[in-house]
Amino acid sequence: MFRRSAAVLTLALAAAGCASLPPRPADLTQLSLSDAATLVRARQVTSVELTQAYITRADANLGLNVYVTLDRAGALAAAQRADADLDTVKRLGRLHGVPLVVKDNTHVAGLPNTAGTPALRGFVPKENAPTVQKLVDAGAVILGKTNMHELAFGISGYNEAFFTSQPIGTRNPYDRTRFAGGSSSGTGAAIGARLAPGGLGSDTGGSVRIPAAVSGGAGLRPTIGRYSQDGVTPISHSRDTVGPMGQTVADVALLDAVITGGRPPAPAPLSGVRLGVNRAYFFKDLDVDTRAVTETVFEKLRRVGVTIVDVDMPDLQKANDAASFPVALYEAYDDLKAYLAKYQTGVSVEQVAAQIASKDVKATYDGLVVPRKLPAPNGVVDAAPLYAAAMREARPALLKIFTDAFQRYGIDALIGPTTPAVAATQGPDASSLPTFLLFIRNTDPGSNAGIPGLTIPAGLGSSSGLPVGISLDGPRGSDQRLLAIGIAIERVLGRTPPPGR
Repeated sequence: MFRRSAAVLTLALAAAGCASLPPRPADLTQLSLSDAATLVRARQVTSVELTQAYITRADANLGLNVYVTLDRAGALAAAQRADADLDTVKRLGRLHGVPLVVKDNTHVAGLPNTAGTPALRGFVPKENAPTVQKLVDAGAVILGKTNMHELAFGISGYNEAFFTSQPIGTRNPYDRTRFAGGSSSGTGAAIGARLAPGGLGSDTGGSVRIPAAVSGGAGLRPTIGRYSQDGVTPISHSRDTVGPMGQTVADVALLDAVITGGRPPAPAPLSGVRLGVNRAYFFKDLDVDTRAVTETVFEKLRRVGVTIVDVDMPDLQKANDAASFPVALYEAYDDLKAYLAKYQTGVSVEQVAAQIASKDVKATYDGLVVPRKLPAPNGVVDAAPLYAAAMREARPALLKIFTDAFQRYGIDALIGPTTPAVAATQGPDASSLPTFLLFIRNTDPGSNAGIPGLTIPAGLGSSSGLPVGISLDGPRGSDQRLLAIGIAIERVLGRTPPPGR
């Protein structure tokens, strides 16, 4: 039965255009998500041995501070069921037996959902978030819940409450003195370090794309509303979204297809693709490695027929400033209050705030979120009027700036470096306001406009040896087109080498 099923599947793969299976590597943790899914279904790799390989690697890398909860027993039990189901289930899901990780603000039934904050240590959801349920329905094995910047309010992953090893802070697998970005720090680091082939993060202003970029992976912020946001600890209902993360754009496209019930797109023909570059905004303050890698990417794309045009978006900074903090900081109180009540967590916003462990997040909640204030040149001001103006005027104006640029220049997407610099040194200073503002600068405008954004691994900097990401921002609803272009670009650039250990 085993040999017959494998032979039948191999023939089916050949008929579908996959004449040969991907090779089985000596180290199973080096498999991409897509290849792992193919090999498990073809019985070339068991879900149990794949899951155990990731657990073993996680236990050997506690210094990365990737996990809040590593569900060793639960994941292995799910893997055993997945292997048994190969003989009994007629229609296997697209992620059958593939281990994945989930950011610890997105509900997984039976596992704590701390959102990286002490007051929620004991909160255990009874149901999966809809996005997680889609993965589980497709056969995925959930390895556990990944570490994050506390309450998702930052980009460094320097979480003073949750860590598996000193020194504090989720660490970059390419250089453990550096951060892994945030707020989806643990998912980004897990994928980069090959502790998992893929998983979920969440993105309010860049929290999927920043950790993916600085940790050598790919990540998608979908068009706002494309995914359900139920079962996710919120910052801002009008900005938050779950986002898939993987080693490759193809992996991210597979996760997106599972979540949406669609099909992963084929690579787009790059000849005829038009991409816009807004150097005045997206190229400010680039470090040497980021600039060099980005310019090399542009050269390679031009050689294969991509047209890259300079675009002018002079009002982008002003419009984004008016739409960014006023929305996130104002909505945070009401949205967290509603979430805590809906899911019967047993704590209030004030109780959550009182127990916040990370100094930067504590200052934000005590000084701005709870009293409903916004920073001003001479102190703070009431947030409500600025929030109302942002929703009424600034957000529509920001979206119009993007829409006008796409139409005026006839471009498929904007392209630029995902972050202005490679990963910063991890530690308390990584949570400073200047570092935060630097690393969200290129991802924040598209987030506030609600448009899709994709980060593509572009290679390692020659001086730092650290990953650089290239991003595409496209019109609302162009997620599939962005992924198709991203898969094609990835094939031109090649895979980013894994970290040395």
